[in-house]
Amino acid sequence: MSAEKLFPEVETLAALGSDLAGTHKASRSEAAARVDPALVEADMRALERDGYVIIESLLGEDEIAEIKAALAPLLGHTGRNAFEGHKTQRLYAVPEKTRATDRLIEHPRILALLDRIFLPNYLLSQCQAINIMPGEAAQYLHADDGFYRVPRPRPPLGAATVWAIDEFTEENGATVVVPGSHVWPDGRMPGEDDRKIKAVMPAGSVVFYPGTLWHGGGANLSAAPRLAVTCQYCEPWLRTQENYFLSLSPETVKAVSEDMRRMLGYSIYPPFMGMVNGMHPKRLLDEAGVS
Repeated sequence: MSAEKLFPEVETLAALGSDLAGTHKASRSEAAARVDPALVEADMRALERDGYVIIESLLGEDEIAEIKAALAPLLGHTGRNAFEGHKTQRLYAVPEKTRATDRLIEHPRILALLDRIFLPNYLLSQCQAINIMPGEAAQYLHADDGFYRVPRPRPPLGAATVWAIDEFTEENGATVVVPGSHVWPDGRMPGEDDRKIKAVMPAGSVVFYPGTLWHGGGANLSAAPRLAVTCQYCEPWLRTQENYFLSLSPETVKAVSEDMRRMLGYSIYPPFMGMVNGMHPKRLLDEAGVS
């Protein structure tokens, strides 16, 4: 499948001809716009060819230590089923619990890719911490946006990052990806003969992939846990996995950046999807004095 079909050019609002907002127009991240275009092009080529890209060492040691310190006291409960992992600690609604991971959600390198893949005002679908404990079995392979019942092959409706807070190794549960599976049609599932790659990378690195890529958490055969944070995104006209209107307090919304507010749903998919009493949802923040 050609790159044009896999990642079609995002329609401009002018082409849609339907952005009726007067005060709060649809927008993109200013930080993402400052990313070197050559880096974005290289990342896009890897996505189009393989269905994933690993970007190493985006976080420094101090940032990694801060994230670990913030998440450690919040982790506890393990998964309720094989998909979540009976020996895997999961923390949902992370933006409500710490600001330490905001930098992952809105990293300019990631937003620059999302700006290329999705329509303006795309949404944060979920953000969770995943700590795979020793002895955990491999998660079954899946495609993240498979719950959107739109026939494949098709452009991705979602995309995901998995940030290595601990180093990802061959033994400790590195995310397993199936190269090329992002363009597979309906009904095709990974088999024994399909190539599978472990996303081995240093702490502070990230693997980014579209929601159509088959992947899964690896088995942890080591003696130490493997901590990661995953942030997932979707087109602005789709329902998100986490309901941030209910899980995030007004105080949290006030504390985050403009980029995050937009991704949390305080935005409009033109002409009016996401409105509140016929008005842009950001007016609620204006009325509450959030700036």
